[in-house]
Amino acid sequence: MKTFFNHLHAQHQGQYEMFRGALVPCHEVPARADHVLAELQRRKLGEVCAPQAFAASALTAIHSQRYLGFLEGAWSEWVALDPANATRDALPSVWPTRSFRTDILPDNFAARMGLFSFDAGSPLTVGTWVAARAGADCALSAAQAVAAGDRAAFVLSRPPGHHAGADFFGGYCFLNNAALAAQHLRHQGMKRVAVLDVDYHHGNGTQSIFYDRPDVFFASIHGDPRTEYPFFLGHADETGAGAGEGANLNLPLPRGTDYGHWSDALEVALAAIDRFGADALVVSLGVDTFGGDPISGFTLQSTDYLRMGERLARVGLPTVLVFEGGYAVAEVGVNAVNVLQAFA
Repeated sequence: MKTFFNHLHAQHQGQYEMFRGALVPCHEVPARADHVLAELQRRKLGEVCAPQAFAASALTAIHSQRYLGFLEGAWSEWVALDPANATRDALPSVWPTRSFRTDILPDNFAARMGLFSFDAGSPLTVGTWVAARAGADCALSAAQAVAAGDRAAFVLSRPPGHHAGADFFGGYCFLNNAALAAQHLRHQGMKRVAVLDVDYHHGNGTQSIFYDRPDVFFASIHGDPRTEYPFFLGHADETGAGAGEGANLNLPLPRGTDYGHWSDALEVALAAIDRFGADALVVSLGVDTFGGDPISGFTLQSTDYLRMGERLARVGLPTVLVFEGGYAVAEVGVNAVNVLQAFA
């Protein structure tokens, strides 16, 4: 299995995030990807590849142009407001809600940052755009490899992506790598693509991108949004809209869920993907379902990720696996690579 590694990921390194009302050191750190890479190399699990560069049109297939324009220029604008900003990250502090207007792009930087975000937990740093853009190229390169005949490919990048929507960032995510991979598979001739999100936190960005589309099926197994971030999507009654009705499946589970009950939900998701008739599979591979994760609530153990990988392999579809969450940093490499080794 080829791994497409984002060598620029560490250029995004936030100092603080707003977590439950307090500024705390960021949970999403460069060591997460570095531990996975080290474990991949220790086990000699396939080739580690640099991505090819894709045109901006590959991004606008998923993300709005005005959102991409904001992200690309945001750091320069932030520093231009005050040279001292070069030493501190930008965090949003005001958001449009309900009856507020979003069609008019404000001139004020803070207002635009709020327009394009949904939380204060995702610091924008000097290297955010560079890292996220390179991660998108990794996702597109992995999809290209699978479309060209590889059985599977792994996207090893950060910041993660599944919380990012067509025109918003949040949940540590800026560009939606899983959605970009799924769309590229469609462009390469796969008629129906399934996205399976196994991260502890619901992939609200991915759901919102594909919610009204019949050609991309989205299934997510996650913590119950009544108590778990991102809170406002991920309920079981969200099944798609318009032409996409029936192409969205949410399987929320309570805190404390172990692998036995989690794998029951996995079987429900995979049966739905089989009925959908997918030609390819994208897996949002978050390993924050681990029992030791500091910001999550399931109780999976490292050996459970071997069983997860074996089951995903038995689906028998060309597969792109995309690294998402996992914040028990010391264990994230073993847990992620257990999935990949068992799959391979």
